[in-house]
Parts: sequence; C-alpha cells; structure tokens
Amino acid sequence: MIIVVGASAGGMQALTQLTAQFPKDFPAAIFIVNHMGADTTGDSLVAALNQSGGLTCEHAYDEQPFQSGHIYLAPSDQHILLVEGKILVTKGARENRYRPAIDPLFRSAAVAYGNRVIGIILTGYLDDGTSGMMAIKRCGGVCIVQDPLDAAYPDMPQSVIANVGADYCLPIAEMGMLLSDLLRRKLPTRKQPPKDIVIEAEIAQRVLSDLPSVEALGEQVPFNCPDCGGVLWQITEGDDFLRYRCHTGHAFTSAVLLAQQTAKIEETLWVALRMFEERQNLIATMGQSQGKSSSSVLQRVQDSQVHIDRIRAMLKTTYEDTHDQGETE
Repeated sequence: MIIVVGASAGGMQALTQLTAQFPKDFPAAIFIVNHMGADTTGDSLVAALNQSGGLTCEHAYDEQPFQSGHIYLAPSDQHILLVEGKILVTKGARENRYRPAIDPLFRSAAVAYGNRVIGIILTGYLDDGTSGMMAIKRCGGVCIVQDPLDAAYPDMPQSVIANVGADYCLPIAEMGMLLSDLLRRKLPTRKQPPKDIVIEAEIAQRVLSDLPSVEALGEQVPFNCPDCGGVLWQITEGDDFLRYRCHTGHAFTSAVLLAQQTAKIEETLWVALRMFEERQNLIATMGQSQGKSSSSVLQRVQDSQVHIDRIRAMLKTTYEDTHDQGETE
C-alpha cells in the first residue's frame, strides 16, 4: 500500500498534523505534493515533518527507490511521479499553474499501484487534485478528504467531494486511525488501469506531449493555452468536470484556466494603459517644445485620456471579478 497526499494553502500545518499520527513502524510509503513557488526550497516543510512525528521525511530525487515508513516530498519546481518500485522527478509542463502539481502524482500512482493507493486531499484553493483523485478511484483506490469545516482553505476538499465523491471525509485528527485500519484490509484483485489515465501518466513521464496522445483524450476547442499559446483540447471527466490540455503538456481545470485567462487579460490591460499614458505625455511634450497649444494637440491629449479612463475602468472590473471568483471557489 502507498499513500499520496496533496495540499496547498495552509498545507504546512495540515501536513504536520497528519504525519504526527504515524508510528515509526508505519507500513506504507507516503508521497506528498505541497504547492510551493519555484523560488522556495521546501526545506522548512521537510524539517517540520521530521520533527512532527516518528517517520523520516526527505525530498524525493529521480530514480529513487522507496520504502515503507518514509515520507517523500516533491522538490521545488519539479513533479514527482511513481512507477513500480521507484520515484521519477521531472521538469514537465505545469499543471493547474503548479510544478509540483498534485494530479500528475496521483495519476501515476493510480497506474502503477491501482487499488493499493490511498489518496488524501487536504486544504487548498481551487481544484488541483480532483482529476488525480478521479484516476485513483477509477483504478480501485481509496479517496480521503479533509472535512472542509476542518480545512483552513476548503476549496480542494470541496471540489473532490462534489466531482468525485469521497470514501471518507473527516478531520485530520481522525485520519491516523483510519489509515491504520485501511492498511490492514484485504485487497481485491487488481484491475487494468483505463487507457486515458495511462496516456496522461505517460505524457507526464515523457515531459513533452504529442498530438496523437492529446487527441485521444478529448476534442480540440477554440481556446489557447495561457502558458504557451498553443491550442487546447477539452477533456470531460465524470458528469461535467472539464479539463484542458495543450500538446506541449500544460493542463488546466476549467476553474484554473479561467483564472489564468483573467490574469493574462489584466497583464495586457496594464501594458495598454502604460502605452496610452506614454503616448499622451509624448503628445503634450511635443506640443510644448514646439510652442504649440493648438486645438488639435489638446484634442489628441483628450482622446488619449478617454482611452486611459476606459482601460482603468476595465482593470477595476477585472479586479472585482477576480475578487468575487476567489470568494466563491
């Protein structure tokens, strides 16, 4: 049995509380993805997990064999994947804006270990981990989520509950006993993983994707990847959970894609605002240096101000939309 854990905002406290419940003879390996920036090391989390309980925690490295009773943490700016008996560490495309991301770890675990996988989703924003948990469930594994009322940021657990359906939803303080019980259960016969899950796991392993692989997963749609500008393919999971992939490997849930598009729109508007303000200042400076104060110069300055006011209004609307979206997701 192996345990894969995903966390984001509020993750350090949640993970230390979880791992503190594991005894020294814990009979499974634990693999953790905690969202972090590319400029962080994750050393503080490794130290916290080593101090919180009796298990050894370390950053995973490529081709590393793993063993029960150890915690393996995804290093900064790299995905971790599982194949039979070892860990792969890759610099693959970001998923849901993150590297490391939760979904690639969960999918690879589902393909490699099937019904021997226990997936856990803890506190965090948006919905990274939902697609990966679907893969675990479809391959016969167990789905555990932190009770949203117990989570500092309930979005990720709520998304799994709504789109996957949790086998167990409970506070972190009760997870240690549950895991001990699950690790003693008798497992049913293992099934072959579904083809689409295998394809996505292989995409992550190869680092780069290709057109035939993505075309086998969904249908091309008239949207562009906000990370590389490539076209996107839409993948429908479950009843109505939408995801998008480009042929270079970037992947997004619909909620994350919307957030990325909003960020790109804001970035473009700020550039446009700067250029119109510079243009307005240049027109005014040229008029002054040439001793002109004609109505044509004043009119051009006023025209620029109209555009500047419109862009500022759009930026305000974009900010309000983003703020509202953050409150509801």
